[in-house]
Amino acid sequence: MTPNDKAKILSEALPYIKQFIDKTIVIKFGGNAIVDEQLKSSFAKDVVLLKLVGMNPVVVHGGGPQINEHLEKIGKKGEFINGIRVTDEETMAIVEMVLGGQINKEIVHQINIHGGKAVGLTGQDGNFIHASKLETISEGKKIDLGYVGKIDSIDPSLIQFLDTGDFIPVIAPIGIGLDGKTYNINADVVAGKLAQALNAEKLILMTNTQGVLDKEGKLITGIKPSDIEKLIINRTLSGGMLPKIESAMDAAKGGVTSVHIIDGRVEHALLLEILTNQGVGTLIKGKN
Repeated sequence: MTPNDKAKILSEALPYIKQFIDKTIVIKFGGNAIVDEQLKSSFAKDVVLLKLVGMNPVVVHGGGPQINEHLEKIGKKGEFINGIRVTDEETMAIVEMVLGGQINKEIVHQINIHGGKAVGLTGQDGNFIHASKLETISEGKKIDLGYVGKIDSIDPSLIQFLDTGDFIPVIAPIGIGLDGKTYNINADVVAGKLAQALNAEKLILMTNTQGVLDKEGKLITGIKPSDIEKLIINRTLSGGMLPKIESAMDAAKGGVTSVHIIDGRVEHALLLEILTNQGVGTLIKGKN
């Protein structure tokens, strides 16, 4: 790449930096990027850069592959219904250890070694994610998912306080109930609800696909919330994409300006989506 090419790239980023300065961007970090060391490092660099140019990134992470790995070590297999992990008491203990301990600390460390000031949290910290037991229906029957939670409310004051000190929050999707029990919550759902609570400019969901795909497997680059319901009904969208797309639709309807479902397997996907004319996924425009 020539110096002139580099200058053009920097020039292209300038209007986006001006547009999103001091804006909150909630990023759900997961998929292959969370287990691939090179992708993890490039993600951390991207987050630090966004902070340094004046944006307010907030990271929510998953950790499905690592949870499955730990379950296999004790002879258990992950079970999913409608894209949601069934979580008994034993599984919940592993979820807390893996999400709140191992993965959260790894992401915080990566951001910090690249020059950021990251702080690791779960919803238990300051009781900022209030949750209760989630019930779901599959094939007409009510299913007990165990310690799986739905979000009752989010208190954004802790995150806002951290922002005043230029810290980057890194959040594990674990909520706390009025009964003192902890609940495993889908990371896409936490990211979407948090984006609404923080009046975020953008919600970015990283995944292991190019974005939202049609029945022929082609990328849908732009979509309206009203179109998503049709894709669910005709089963274009199913499985693990369901909580992701429902969270995206909820956020778009709830005031988040734009929602992006991007390919986390692409190095520096975050910067490509936010700071260039060339996106790497599906854009869902909000009401604003």
